[in-house]
Amino acid sequence: MTIQSVRPTSITKWVSTQWKGIIAEFTATMFLITFGCMSTIPITGLLGGNPPMYAALTFGMTVMFNIQIFGHLSGAYMNPFVTVAAVLFGKISVCVGVAYIIAEIVGATLGYGILIGVAPIDVAGEGLCVTLPHPNINEWQALGIEMVLSAALSLVNCAVWDPVNETRQDSVPLKFALTIAGLSFAGGPLTGASMNPARSFGPALWSNRWDIHWVYWVGPFVGGIIPAVFYKYVWLQKVESKLP
Repeated sequence: MTIQSVRPTSITKWVSTQWKGIIAEFTATMFLITFGCMSTIPITGLLGGNPPMYAALTFGMTVMFNIQIFGHLSGAYMNPFVTVAAVLFGKISVCVGVAYIIAEIVGATLGYGILIGVAPIDVAGEGLCVTLPHPNINEWQALGIEMVLSAALSLVNCAVWDPVNETRQDSVPLKFALTIAGLSFAGGPLTGASMNPARSFGPALWSNRWDIHWVYWVGPFVGGIIPAVFYKYVWLQKVESKLP
């Protein structure tokens, strides 16, 4: 059999086994941005704006139901740095990881586009849900905050993936909901608590606001992947790799 005849067959087989997970990752990230950013739309008639915890809880609860719906299909990572960590842990292959990251970025972009279409105000024009640092902190402080927040989220992911906890998975959606909410309470007023390049990219693209946007890529990737590597090689006792 020639190389030319093998390659299309291999690609077809790969697509036939992975398309469900890719679509799941795309849909989960789309929901994350649509519903999470929907909570930033000012409530009509509410003096002083939305309650401070409103968006944090909404993002947390959205992560919870996404994991419940899509966790068994794709892992419901919804986040490029988490996807890279999943590759490092042998949860998915490099090829699947690349496909998931593309799906997450496209899903986040479409999710914000849906919000623009249904919102009663010009969310893109007003820059709603665009992650920006507090005016009194500089870009390096913002970078540090995003790194620390992402490190905490990364360690939670690693602990969930640890085989030691393989029988303690029933409450995983709730664990991540509270993790996202708690980290958002802490970092939201300072940087928007993105912890997710795709989450920041979608709103920034539609709003055309790129103020120190690099922070929201470098911070999560550096802050999230270094702890994952540390956990894998220092704390993890056993990893069984079953790459799709």
